[in-house]
Amino acid sequence: MTLRRLLPLRLPRGLRVRLVAAFLLAAAFGALLTAGLTFLQARSAILDRTQDAAAADLRAQLDSLAPGLPFPPSTQGLRDLTLQLDRAGGAHTWHSAAAYQDGSLVAASPTAPPVPQTLRETARGGKQAAYQRIEHQGRPWMMLAMPVSYADSPAPAPDDPAAAPRAPSGLTVYAALPLDEEQTDITALRTAAQAGAVPALALALVPALFAARRVLRPVRRLHDGAERIAAGDLDTRLDAEGHDELANLTHTFNTMATALQRDDAELRRMEAGARRFAADVAHELRTPLAAMTAVTEVLDEDAASGTLPPDTADAVRLISDETRTLARMVEDLMEVARFDARTAPLRAEDVDLRTLVTKTLRLRGWDADEGVVVDLADPVPLHADPRRIDVVIANLVGNALRHGQPPVTVRVRAEDDRAVLTVTDHGPGVPAHAMPHVFDRFYKADTARTRSEGSGLGLALAHENALLHHGTLTAANTPGGGAVFTLTLPLATPPTREPQ
Repeated sequence: MTLRRLLPLRLPRGLRVRLVAAFLLAAAFGALLTAGLTFLQARSAILDRTQDAAAADLRAQLDSLAPGLPFPPSTQGLRDLTLQLDRAGGAHTWHSAAAYQDGSLVAASPTAPPVPQTLRETARGGKQAAYQRIEHQGRPWMMLAMPVSYADSPAPAPDDPAAAPRAPSGLTVYAALPLDEEQTDITALRTAAQAGAVPALALALVPALFAARRVLRPVRRLHDGAERIAAGDLDTRLDAEGHDELANLTHTFNTMATALQRDDAELRRMEAGARRFAADVAHELRTPLAAMTAVTEVLDEDAASGTLPPDTADAVRLISDETRTLARMVEDLMEVARFDARTAPLRAEDVDLRTLVTKTLRLRGWDADEGVVVDLADPVPLHADPRRIDVVIANLVGNALRHGQPPVTVRVRAEDDRAVLTVTDHGPGVPAHAMPHVFDRFYKADTARTRSEGSGLGLALAHENALLHHGTLTAANTPGGGAVFTLTLPLATPPTREPQ
């Protein structure tokens, strides 16, 4: 197992951690940038000061020793000059070398570092000093190249000797100055800069935490307010502090909460009105429908006896069918109104689910000849309302017979502490787009069917009755084709025996 798997990278997730981390990164970047710039400036100042002082001392020594050197100088004369320069170096302790025109270098000390060829090419023919820093045997060195010039006239100007024109003499003196002390100072400076960055970063943690707290306090209030609104407390309002973006966001939140509360109240009012209207309409229709049903029953008897003309008998049968359909729809609407008002009665008793299934199928004439196959195993005791369970079973089997293909299998069994009833058909199944809405009210999977036997409330009522019994009703498609509806209900608790 790799180390990456043992120690997975976990990025900070909280906004507080991110704000503190961002603040510390900005502080660290600022501290490092400041320390780096300070270090570079101080390092340049140290080296420039050493370079200028060394160049001035070397120029002064050459002004004193060069006039005594015969021109053109000999090798021994150049060696004597470098020896005198080394002795006169004083605090600089340089190692000098000299070359005339393009001749070879002559040095008094064999331990002097070699002069870089680039420095010789830079100093050749020049009138100004040239510099180059090198590292030799692990030590830093500064190499100086000082061209020696002489006056064109034998006598300098009386008023300003420095104003006399000077020309290159062809002699170039090189000095190698060790930078051990300067390197020690630079190292100490780097250490101080690094040591100062750590406390600065630690001190930046305090304002980082304070700033994160100030920023996140309104965010937490917005989070708490959103949770209260999501829980249904639409009266939630927040106090806006300040005039920044978060305060504007708080004002927007309050405006949103006000709009939600207003819209919720309007929707509740409209929903209550719609429910009351449906219940009132269904209630008012019950009396005339009862009279119409009684009249159609008499007319059905006349049509069956042949006392009516054929056309009149067909019209009577059509009116009778539509009247019964309307009566069932009104009863379904009344039941829906009871569920919405949470006043649906539950008259539970101890029953066997197998008995309920058998009665429901026998009452409606659904048997093997009609394509209904029953699979009843061991007893399945329930404490339920028989009338409502009958509605569920009748709706499921009727839906399978209307929209599926036989055989329709009704299976009852007990699993753990649940009673399970499945109704399976061999039709085309429920379309994928209709599956999430199969228990919605007045929903029909085939929108092209503007007229059908059902009202679109059967499965919705079956689902409500299952919930009323603390059960579930689900729909799915079988792998081999066809739909399967599964009703689960809690098993009845067996009675406890009193000790004898």
